[in-house]
Amino acid sequence: MEEFRSLLIKDTTREERIRIVNSALAVCGTECEFCSGCDNRGGGKTETYYQPYIDGEKELRELNGEFRTGTVL
Repeated sequence: MEEFRSLLIKDTTREERIRIVNSALAVCGTECEFCSGCDNRGGGKTETYYQPYIDGEKELRELNGEFRTGTVL
């Protein structure tokens, strides 16, 4: 059983955040620009949406909350 690790920016390196995002997005496995298979609603490449997390600017919970409420900036 894998031990839970924090996904917070303060607890991860940039390289770890890249792996976290890539791992989560590997579920879909497609390279399409406007697919909504991952529920991105045709919003373009999903990994681009998570760039602020990778760059240490916004936590995953912030990005996911913005997406759910439709307040994506």
